[in-house]
Amino acid sequence: MAVYKRGYQRYQGPLTGHWTRLLSLPRFSWERLFQQRLVVLLLTASLLWPLLCGLFIYLSNHLEIFASLTNSRDSNNGLAKFMEINGNFFLIFMNAQSVFSVLLAALAGPGLIAPDLANNALPLYLSRPLTRKDYVMARLLVLVGLLSTVTWIPGLTLFGIQSGMAGWDWMMDHLRLAMALFLGFVLWILVVSLVALASSAYVKWKIVAGALVLGFFFITAGVATMVNAVFRVNWGTLLNPAKAMYVVWGEMLGVDSTVVGLSSQGYDGPGSVACGIALLCLVGVLGLVLERKLRPVEVIK
Repeated sequence: MAVYKRGYQRYQGPLTGHWTRLLSLPRFSWERLFQQRLVVLLLTASLLWPLLCGLFIYLSNHLEIFASLTNSRDSNNGLAKFMEINGNFFLIFMNAQSVFSVLLAALAGPGLIAPDLANNALPLYLSRPLTRKDYVMARLLVLVGLLSTVTWIPGLTLFGIQSGMAGWDWMMDHLRLAMALFLGFVLWILVVSLVALASSAYVKWKIVAGALVLGFFFITAGVATMVNAVFRVNWGTLLNPAKAMYVVWGEMLGVDSTVVGLSSQGYDGPGSVACGIALLCLVGVLGLVLERKLRPVEVIK
């Protein structure tokens, strides 16, 4: 039969599910990411601190090792207080891992959207049964999966190690720490991932986009410091997402306000609620940037 005699016929075969189509993009992106040596090296380096924290937890639950070296009761009590596993311990852990998450996002994020925009490949994606929201969600899942391996997954692992050594009672008394680890890191991952995606969408060069991710956190920290110094206030902290997230983590972990920079002698800066609202506003702004830049057709007037 001649080709021109064949009319159009709709595809009648089996259809894949929505999540199957959505997860196909992260699957290939993860495969490409783990082929990059810098990403693998940084990912490996970011797991060294959790290993050291795990060693610290082991030693804190076996203080008899140090007790055999000294007979001073005061020194033993001071050492036990210093090595106590509490909110301060996990706050230090979260603050250190947040640095690695920013570095990983700066390496992995620019390669997710910038090449598609530079090569006009976005119409090819959206011509499939994928919407712009699906495309953004797929790219977001890449960073969420990558950053989870250095944030809340090792954090909850450390909490599980401590629970196994300290016992059931300790775990039930400190469930707040586990919830704070998970929810606090999820919010941070969302902020960092959206910054990386927005930078990748706004700048079509991968190297410049990666520098923009790092520059965003340095510039906002500098602007916040300048605002505080010029106006002699502490509300400039709201312009620094890293510091605002630190305040939120401190509240979630039940850490003393003086540790996170809030004076115990009175109100000295934005609290956790104000910082949380500022972070959510930042997430909304970054979402608007992605909505503006990720369009299959750009009309130039």
